[in-house]
Amino acid sequence: MNFNPTFYQLRDQFPLFREKGDIAYLDNAASTQKPEAVIQRMAEFARYEYANVHRGLHDLSERATAAYEAARKCAARYIAAEQPESIVFTSGTTAAINLLANSWGEQNVQEGDTVLITELEHHSNLLPWMQLARRKKATLAYVPVDPVSQTLNMERARELIKKKPRLFAFAHVSNTLGSIQPVEELCALARKEGVITVVDAAQSAGHMPVNVSAMGCDFLAFSSHKMCGPTGIGILYGHYELLLKMPPWQYGGEMVDRVQFDGATFSDPPARFEAGTPPIIEAVGLHAAMDFLDSIGRENIAQHSAALAEEAAEGLRKIKGLRIFGPASGRADLVTFEVEGIHAHDLVFFLNSHGIALRAGHHCAQPLMRKLGAPSSSRASFYLYNTHQEVERLLEAVREAITFFRS
Repeated sequence: MNFNPTFYQLRDQFPLFREKGDIAYLDNAASTQKPEAVIQRMAEFARYEYANVHRGLHDLSERATAAYEAARKCAARYIAAEQPESIVFTSGTTAAINLLANSWGEQNVQEGDTVLITELEHHSNLLPWMQLARRKKATLAYVPVDPVSQTLNMERARELIKKKPRLFAFAHVSNTLGSIQPVEELCALARKEGVITVVDAAQSAGHMPVNVSAMGCDFLAFSSHKMCGPTGIGILYGHYELLLKMPPWQYGGEMVDRVQFDGATFSDPPARFEAGTPPIIEAVGLHAAMDFLDSIGRENIAQHSAALAEEAAEGLRKIKGLRIFGPASGRADLVTFEVEGIHAHDLVFFLNSHGIALRAGHHCAQPLMRKLGAPSSSRASFYLYNTHQEVERLLEAVREAITFFRS
């Protein structure tokens, strides 16, 4: 296993682990802990630098605006976007995808069109497109997940893309299976057929390198809170030429050019899509989080987290009556499993009594889990501050739980 011992030293930079080091936090696919650098930067900004942005002419407003826009520039660098103006701040991945469905989708999807997604999508990358298809009388089609390998059926993906759907939206990393989709290949196939692509990078942006230029995607979305940043802010990336053609979705202050009693004109992107007072302090926190992650190296984070997940998967495979979901190899930083005869909620409740935090349920991927015959399962997800010892604690606690519930 490719464990990096220097990562264990990072735990002291997280107040939770510094003060309550006995907690094994393995729920990182839901949300990650925040390092001191992020907490302190947000507190400092709130204390000494805060004001509303863009419209004020006083010093505080100008400094706050500079900090807010610096976060946008940092986000563009973080994903290798061509220009800062291609970065739209939203409240998270869910809001970003809803923005796309209600702006680009309303404008471009027509009756009889097809919107293509996959069977492994989180509800946030399923329901907005489902509702759009219903409104527009379009068809929602799915690239299937192979029930044996539990990876995307790439042959079927090629067939469906060749039918020229209006849009193809898919997750970079599955939040349930831990599979890593071949983004560059899928985007190249879509681009060849003139299909717009949307990549849900919620589970990848804070865990591995993400380069939109190399991917060749048209849109990409991710959330701050899954990458050491605060809740309430996320990113929608889009090719600027596409953003320019999209109408606003929400209306109000900040996003207008000129308003009269009989009509209005709207600002160019990204302001067009950022109505109202934006998440200013959160943007500053996201900036600090991206700097923190890049100081460590996202390739290093990916290797460390995946090694922990693979060790956990190997250990869980040895436990009789336990089923693991996801690919046999090449998984990202999480492992989802079920224990025969023990409900996932009961198992996770037992693990919690041992100081181990996991997720239980359908992981906002109900259709996928029903297809795999497991409406509820347990998920352990790893990050830069997790350790080999925590994997051992997890395996031992699962064995204890099985003995307890079956005795």
